[in-house]
Amino acid sequence: MNYLVLAFTLFFTQFALAQRVVVDHHQAKEAYELLNKIRTNPEKYKKELKLFKLQKIKRTKLNWNNQLAEVAVYRAKDMAKRSYFDHVSPEGYGPNYFIQEAGYQLNPEWLKKRSSNNFESIAANRASATDAIKALIIGKEAPGYHHRTHLLGMDQWNGSLYDIGIGYVECKGAKPYESYLVVIIAKHD
Repeated sequence: MNYLVLAFTLFFTQFALAQRVVVDHHQAKEAYELLNKIRTNPEKYKKELKLFKLQKIKRTKLNWNNQLAEVAVYRAKDMAKRSYFDHVSPEGYGPNYFIQEAGYQLNPEWLKKRSSNNFESIAANRASATDAIKALIIGKEAPGYHHRTHLLGMDQWNGSLYDIGIGYVECKGAKPYESYLVVIIAKHD
């Protein structure tokens, strides 16, 4: 009898948590638009985002890709529903795996390790998707400015990426995070 009560409680808790996860496509699009504005005119954001080495920023716009957006939303929802924050799912699958599974064809070399991540930046507990983009670019939580390099295309690899999908979810009252942002910038090769 106690197992039945425990099972019901766990099921109800998971169901209640799942109900609180809200996908916000509007905020994802706003984040996309902001990122393209920063990429095409970094001088305007230099002070606010503490940008340096402006000459390294790839000044081309990223193209919205629905397959990548679906993966980004899936990843954000999965982290919110299961209360984790990582590029790799609890089962050991990384973004490259999910991107390929969604039908966005990747180079087979990028799929050799199931936990591979060549394309994803993530943030959590930000008030909005645009706040999360700014935080990733400022990079206080990521030593070495890896997210900045990814989002702004500041090296040869990241500068070669051209398609983007963004997922943003809110889960008010959830612990430990109340929001998740997933940005996937990729290419076929």
